[in-house]
Order: sequence, then C-alpha cells, then structure tokens
Amino acid sequence: MTTTTPDTASDKAPFRFHPKLWLCTAMLFAFPALGTVMGRATWGPEDFAAMAVLLGGLCLGIEAAVHFLDTPRWRIGAIMLAVLLFLTVWAHLAVGIF
Repeated sequence: MTTTTPDTASDKAPFRFHPKLWLCTAMLFAFPALGTVMGRATWGPEDFAAMAVLLGGLCLGIEAAVHFLDTPRWRIGAIMLAVLLFLTVWAHLAVGIF
C-alpha cells in the first residue's frame, strides 16, 4: 500500500471533524450550567447564548486553522490568534464594554 501526499489544493484531504475538541468545549460550557443549577452562578439565557457563540466561534476557528493551513507554524499562529480573540471578547463582555 502506498500513500501519497497532496501536491495541489485539489488533492487536499477532505475535512476531518475533531470530536475531542467539541467534546471539551461542551464540557467547558457545562460548568456554568452546573453552577447555575447549584445556585452559585447567576447566568441568564443571554449569557449562555453569548458563551455558546464565543465557544463555537473559537472551535470553528481552530477547525479552520487545522484544515486550511499547511505548515505547523501557520496553524499555531492562527490558533493563538483565535484564542486571543476569544479571550479579548470574553474579557470585554465580562466588564460590560460590549
């Protein structure tokens, strides 16, 4: 059996879904839900919606970086940029700037 590496953009491997990334995101999203049920957190529906959009965008950014970028240097840079953007928006939402 021989394996070939993709030489052109048309030979690129198909999109590969990373379920562990999404599972970890769901677990991270479950912590505030558990805190709200236990009475320690006071999140409303709009807070959960905002966090779902933020975490979904972060995961989509990571998936896109892994799928579309070829070199590890560019992938790491794009993932770091996605995380930085997530943390910036999250911090601004936390203090009420947005």
